[in-house]
Amino acid sequence: MNELQEITDDISKLTIVHEIVLNGDFKPQAASFSPDSLENRVKETLHKAFWDNLEEQLSASPPDYTWAIQLLQEIKEALLSLLLPRHNQLRSQIEEALDMELIRQEAEHGALDIHGLTAYVLGTMARLCAPIRDEEVQGLQSLTDPAQLLREIFRVLGLMKMDMLNFTIQTLRTHLQEHTVQYERKKFQQLLDKLPSSLDRTREWLCKAAAEVSASSSQPPPHPAVSGSAAAQSPGPGSSSTTVPSLGSVLNRGYMNLLCWEPGQKEYPETLFMDQARLQEVQAQVNQLTIIAAVLLVTSGMCGSTLCGSPGIVARLKRVTKVLLEGLSCTRCEEALEDVGDQVLQEVSRTLSQLGYPAFTTDKCASLKGQIKSIADKGNAVRHVIEQRIHSFLSLFISPDGPNSQKDFPKGLDTIQEELLEVGHRFGRVIQHNRQLFAPYYSGILKNVLLPDAEPDSDTGMDSF
Repeated sequence: MNELQEITDDISKLTIVHEIVLNGDFKPQAASFSPDSLENRVKETLHKAFWDNLEEQLSASPPDYTWAIQLLQEIKEALLSLLLPRHNQLRSQIEEALDMELIRQEAEHGALDIHGLTAYVLGTMARLCAPIRDEEVQGLQSLTDPAQLLREIFRVLGLMKMDMLNFTIQTLRTHLQEHTVQYERKKFQQLLDKLPSSLDRTREWLCKAAAEVSASSSQPPPHPAVSGSAAAQSPGPGSSSTTVPSLGSVLNRGYMNLLCWEPGQKEYPETLFMDQARLQEVQAQVNQLTIIAAVLLVTSGMCGSTLCGSPGIVARLKRVTKVLLEGLSCTRCEEALEDVGDQVLQEVSRTLSQLGYPAFTTDKCASLKGQIKSIADKGNAVRHVIEQRIHSFLSLFISPDGPNSQKDFPKGLDTIQEELLEVGHRFGRVIQHNRQLFAPYYSGILKNVLLPDAEPDSDTGMDSF
């Protein structure tokens, strides 16, 4: 059980650091439950019981400060946790003003000034809080009931602690980015030592990529399990040299295969598990952009450049298509494209009328809607061409040189250029970090698979990543 807990803790730490580095918007949030959930009802019941009891204690004659003193102790600890190392003077002031031993003695003798203590706490909170909390802290000044005031102080201090945590993360992000590869690799190796078989799915993923690279090459595969396209030469039986795939070409193929990953059929490679959500989001956006571009291309081909050159029509068609496709699964794509066809036809008909052109015939309307609906089929010719162009463009973002500005942008995709560039940059950031982090593991697996007879540390002439 202890070892399992250690593994869980290691995974948690690794995931948090990875998220901080790759997600610039990462901000921890306080735990929250659905209003109707059992967890929330239990939480609300316990909290209400606590604060009601506190109010009873403070309203008694003479007041009972047992729980109030406990709260003041926690408030003191919260204030101290908000201090930076340079706040030595303020730390001393808090220790003196909230001297818990003195507070207990005053409570025992009926001389505890609860209002004076809360006033000091509010003043200190005003000095320490972020500007976004100024109004909330100031609003506490108007509360006169000590139980309610302590409750609200506790709530706002919780927000301030979260603000401080996010500030610390933002401050450390640059430092973490400089050292994250070494840290993440060390933590991953520690997990690997405890779970020796934890690269099985990664090996399977790379072998599949190698086989595909081999199949696309004119050269026969050097080994029954795998192969390559871009290749290097190395000694082999029966000949002076044998063609083997380059490590980089196989790894790049593996990365591009992630854009076609069938959800639920296979588990993600272990080395990409922390990025699975990010990559699946990229995959969904790529699929959506593929369909949008295909719809616009089909519409343009049917309507002609004159109509599609009308100001704003392409933007309107793009907007309505995107809205109807938002959040849909592949299984509902055909149904959504029926709605898209209806909306596109309405927009086209309205524009034809505005420009004084004759309306489409019934057959032409049916043809346009039918062509749009057929895009749901992954084998659709227009969709296939668009998908190939998008994937080819995105592959540039995982190469060392990256895309060469407008020169590399695929023809026919101008309508989705802004979105495609944004997706490409996000995809590239994730992949480049993953390549840098796990290169030694990928290299070891591929050399073992592609050149099983080579010495482990030998220089086979294969390229690096």
